[in-house]
Amino acid sequence: MTDTQTVQDWVDGYRRAWESNDADDIRALFTEDATYRDAPWEEPREGVDAIVANWLEHRDEPGEWSFELGAVHLDGDTAFVQAATDYPVRGVVYDNLWVIAFAGDGRARDFTEWYMKRGS
Repeated sequence: MTDTQTVQDWVDGYRRAWESNDADDIRALFTEDATYRDAPWEEPREGVDAIVANWLEHRDEPGEWSFELGAVHLDGDTAFVQAATDYPVRGVVYDNLWVIAFAGDGRARDFTEWYMKRGS
C-alpha cells in the first residue's frame, strides 16, 4: 500500500531529477518496465531507458521553471497529484494532474500527466 510519505519522496526525487537532468536521478524514479505518458491519449514510452532518453531530449533547464505541489490523493498503490508548474521566461503556468501507479519499492511503474495552460 502506497502512503503519502512514499508519494512525497517520489515527488522530491522527481524535482531532483528535473533540476539535475541526470540519467541516474531519472532512472531512480521508475521501474525497468515502467510506462510514461505526457498525456492520457498518447502512446506511452515503455521502459526506463526510453523514459530517460525522452526526458533528456525534452529537458527543462534549471531555473527555467518552478513547481508547487498541491493536493495528493491515494487509492491503493495509485497516487493522484495536483500541482502547478510556472515557466516565467515563457510567461506560462500549467496546472498539472499526475496519476502515478507505484511498485512496492516506491518507484513508479506507470506515470500519466495531464496539464492545462492556466488561463486557457
